[in-house]
Amino acid sequence: MLSDENTIFIGRKSVMDYVLACVTQLNRGFNEIILKARGKSISRAVDVAEILRTRFMKDLKVKNIKIGTEQIQAAEGGTANVSAIEITLSK
Repeated sequence: MLSDENTIFIGRKSVMDYVLACVTQLNRGFNEIILKARGKSISRAVDVAEILRTRFMKDLKVKNIKIGTEQIQAAEGGTANVSAIEITLSK
């Protein structure tokens, strides 16, 4: 069951907001969720994954981690390279 519904985009909210979103998705019947983050939000995505695995759902496993670089439009014009991570967690 893979779709955009099981993808959580990590941004500037608190870590616990994202943990709650993940728990909600897993309780809705998804067996797998994907955490996506770029730039400074990467450490927050790792925190969310670890809190989920150690405190909330002990049976949750890290299925896959993808890292890469994405090009985004810079505010001044042109493009900028930003690091990105995608963490797949499954029951």
